[in-house]
Amino acid sequence: MKDKEMKDLIKKARNFAKPFRVTDDNFRLKDIDPGDTLDLTSEDKPRAKEALAMGIDVLAELQDMLYAQDNWAVLLIFQAMDAAGKDGAIKHVMSGVNPQGCQVFSFKAPTSEDLDHDYLWRCMKCLPERGRIGIFNRSYYEETLVVRVHPEFLEKQKLPPELVTKDIWKERFQDIRRFERYLTRNGVAVRKFFLHVSNKEQKKRFLERIEEPEKNWKFSANDAKERGHWDDYMGAYEEMIQNTATKEAPWYVVPADNKWFTRVVVAAAVIEALDALDLRYPKVGKEKLKELAAAKQLLLGGKE
Repeated sequence: MKDKEMKDLIKKARNFAKPFRVTDDNFRLKDIDPGDTLDLTSEDKPRAKEALAMGIDVLAELQDMLYAQDNWAVLLIFQAMDAAGKDGAIKHVMSGVNPQGCQVFSFKAPTSEDLDHDYLWRCMKCLPERGRIGIFNRSYYEETLVVRVHPEFLEKQKLPPELVTKDIWKERFQDIRRFERYLTRNGVAVRKFFLHVSNKEQKKRFLERIEEPEKNWKFSANDAKERGHWDDYMGAYEEMIQNTATKEAPWYVVPADNKWFTRVVVAAAVIEALDALDLRYPKVGKEKLKELAAAKQLLLGGKE
């Protein structure tokens, strides 16, 4: 891809990502419409898919430079209510990335081993290496979401009773902010995505999972039960974002009622994040250039 074409696409990516980026506590969830598609309509879906394909090409080039430069790592965190489209967004957006340079971890309910450690432990050991993109499908943020909505989960964490105070969520937000600042200062760029699906759209997708045999495996009866806690979850998400959105580790609150648009915004935000790292291929020194010249002569002078 030519430099000018790439720069133009990166500029367009910024325009898609910026409206949904949150960097401070001046945020209300109601300000983001889950059905928002900016100025695009359903008739623009083919154009959006084309833009996504081009974005994936840009992302592949940037990821190749990230891998070659081997200085930065990138951590992408995805949080959402069930059926918001996390798996699909990850699959489509990262489809052009070299598998060697990408690591994906999905965090389910903690194991007994996890519960014998602090709540950051299981995620810390999965952090991406330099030159790679790490993806967390759910993360340590579950400790301020599902654990908050269901206090019985907190009781299983074996914390000393005197540490479980009314300030525990405020303290966890503080710990997470400091942890992400630490990561940034050590060459791990953190970007976080909340895929914001509406209650109505989630219900529609759940019914599709029940009615379409090929989607039955995706549905759990517990998914429907959790809908009864919808307002509690929305409150927890809002407070989580307000307390952990920073300039160095921003949240992107991405409208998720239209999957085609969600994927374009996620791709745009990842491109923007990689572009901010000033990536470039390593320059080789004089000795390496001599070595390359000698190898070339050997190849040209050799027999077929």
